[in-house]
Amino acid sequence: MEVKMNIIEATSRNSLLIEQLLGVWESSVKATHLFLSESEIEEIKEYVPQALKEIPRLFIAVNEKQLPVGFMGIAKQHLEMLFIAHEERGKGIGKKLLQYGIEKYSVNNLAVNEQNPLAKGFYEHMGFEVYRRTECDEQGNPYPLLYMRLAE
Repeated sequence: MEVKMNIIEATSRNSLLIEQLLGVWESSVKATHLFLSESEIEEIKEYVPQALKEIPRLFIAVNEKQLPVGFMGIAKQHLEMLFIAHEERGKGIGKKLLQYGIEKYSVNNLAVNEQNPLAKGFYEHMGFEVYRRTECDEQGNPYPLLYMRLAE
């Protein structure tokens, strides 16, 4: 089912927007990051507002009511984050955001949790391939990361 949505760049990142995006993040993580405990999600959640404020480019998918249903953060050509609200998954929002990032900002690499096979499958479907694996995430936690880049 095709969903009506627009992609906007968040130039000002006020507390309401950060709060809305935090809600999207949480609903997405709880649905996809099944390897994380509730307390681990709560711990990570504390760092999300800062990450949202600091990411160089932040793009938000908004529905017809102008409410955020997904977002993507880009630094240089690296996809730093891509989260879709749980109830909006499977509607092509992630695909549209990622295509936008690839076309307009030359996004060509990303890292994904190995324990999130849906995300890995999505990125493979979008033309990315794994070129490196680490045993731990960037914070040193025991969650292997897969580094992926856009296939030629």
